[in-house]
Amino acid sequence: MKKTSTRLADGRELIYYDLRDDTVRDAADRRPLTPTVTTSEIRRDPLLGDAVAVASHRQGRTYLPPADECPLCPTAGERLSEIPDSSYDVVVFENRFPSLAGDSGRCEVVCFTPDHDASFADLTDERARLVLDAWTDRTAELSHLPSVEQVFCFENRGAEIGVTLGHPHGQIYAYPFTTPRTALMLRSLAAHKAATGGENLFDAVLERELAGERVVLEGEHWVAFVPYAAHWPYEVHLYPRRRVPDLLALDEAARTEFPQVYLELLRRFDRIFGEGESVTPYIAAWHQAPFGAATPADGVTRDDFALHLELFTIRRTTGKLKFLAGSESGMNVFINDVPPERAAERLREVASS
Repeated sequence: MKKTSTRLADGRELIYYDLRDDTVRDAADRRPLTPTVTTSEIRRDPLLGDAVAVASHRQGRTYLPPADECPLCPTAGERLSEIPDSSYDVVVFENRFPSLAGDSGRCEVVCFTPDHDASFADLTDERARLVLDAWTDRTAELSHLPSVEQVFCFENRGAEIGVTLGHPHGQIYAYPFTTPRTALMLRSLAAHKAATGGENLFDAVLERELAGERVVLEGEHWVAFVPYAAHWPYEVHLYPRRRVPDLLALDEAARTEFPQVYLELLRRFDRIFGEGESVTPYIAAWHQAPFGAATPADGVTRDDFALHLELFTIRRTTGKLKFLAGSESGMNVFINDVPPERAAERLREVASS
């Protein structure tokens, strides 16, 4: 992998990740951009104890432009985009409309491919591995920023999810705090460790799932399963068999196998609802241990946390979405319409090609 860092016309960082070591990236951003002005602010909810990012400048962000005006496609002639070069393998850049900025963190965009009409599932194993390497590199770099405590790599896919750009891409959020969901996991981890005399909760969950009926895919180094208490109708968790706290700690064997397992999983997701349905909308979210002094607590260390990816769709059946209504939105109590065992069975039976 070759990494080339440059700057866009407004001063934002852009990084090319290339498969070939001899690739030259010297194209300049020719757009007449003024420096971005952000109003991101983190506010704490005094009752719930969680954080809300207030970012009013995002109201003006680009919204579903036509393909010939896509800002994530490579620059072509006089059609200028966020990527100055006429081609790329994988590219990462600072978001022009970030939810988090300055002391409130950082937001980046990850473009998986220059092909506007493709998806992550269409990538080759080599290109998917390059995306994994980019995620890993950005996690390492962002974790060293003084304001950052947790790095979150994720992909929103599909208009139903609320994406504003149709080009295949993901995002990376670098939070200045440990997110509420991770804090819940850490509390459960600490409580289980104390109650069992030292057993790791993530290890126990994985062992139980491997012995059950909800496993979807197994590789030598990765396991994908529908969790016992899945929140979403079709939800899969992907774990490395060897527990590691973050992407940086994956060994070469796990990195090599990841594209095979993950691409197969995504292709199955696209076939859950039948050939006549549009592509399956989904969220793919990496969970990594937080960084910083606040992480080791209650007898739990970073090494107790288990890196894993959670993949889920908001579609519950053909032509119908799972809405977060009163119970989910008002009380955070999910009601799942599909038994996890049936979801796992369906994901096992669909062919990926």
